[in-house]
Amino acid sequence: MPKAACHLLDVNVLVALLDEDHIHHHLVTKWFDTPGLQWAICSFTEAGFLRYMTRSGMSAEEATLMLTRLAEEPGYHFQPCPVGWHKLCGPILARIFGHNQITDAFLLGLAIHEKIVLATLDKAIQVLAGKYQHHLLVISSS
Repeated sequence: MPKAACHLLDVNVLVALLDEDHIHHHLVTKWFDTPGLQWAICSFTEAGFLRYMTRSGMSAEEATLMLTRLAEEPGYHFQPCPVGWHKLCGPILARIFGHNQITDAFLLGLAIHEKIVLATLDKAIQVLAGKYQHHLLVISSS
């Protein structure tokens, strides 16, 4: 039996998972409860989560504690970033057309480089992924 793919959570999935008031909290929680799910976060998603939560009024200490507790959940992996921007995003660089794609490109590039799957709520990233669709999972209700 092939090993289950590890899913790198992007910032919006991480926020939706941990913020009970987020519009997609139920959807992401349902997906996250998939038996045997292997999942990861990286420094980039941690920083994005901390930025979002502290902007919303939570202290950095409280938000960090949320991440610490999440890391105790089954299937957790920390995904280090072993190379720089150019190496990660080289395969999709020609498909980046604006500043709003920079974070998506970095995380998708990391998923491609590490042979894992980026889990996102953002359907528009499919255009960025091009031939690398197999490294992308768009979590949706349909």
